[in-house]
Amino acid sequence: MEIFKEFTIEAAHRLPNVPEGHKCARLHGHSFRIRIHVEGPVDNRLGWVMDFADIKRACKPIEDALDHRYLNEIPGLENPTSENLARWVWQHLQPTLPGLSRIQVMETCTSGCEYRGD
Repeated sequence: MEIFKEFTIEAAHRLPNVPEGHKCARLHGHSFRIRIHVEGPVDNRLGWVMDFADIKRACKPIEDALDHRYLNEIPGLENPTSENLARWVWQHLQPTLPGLSRIQVMETCTSGCEYRGD
């Protein structure tokens, strides 16, 4: 069974490696939606895979590090594409969240990515 918990951040960024004249080279912001998926068996007694509060607690330091920030200034996010952001979240969350199965990052209502680890 797979469950998920979603949080949102407001953040600014620019993409330094895009071709000259690309609109994403300019400073801009997004209301990112980040969805954390956890996979595991349903506990027979509790009836859940994991308490959603435990996922929220594990995500809080990541949310605090990213929300209302200029992502390019965060170590490891110098080129903060959605793909790199998903990988960064995974690397920071995976050691503390057992069963982490995938990260989804949506930078707009119609664009995003999904990461399942290396």
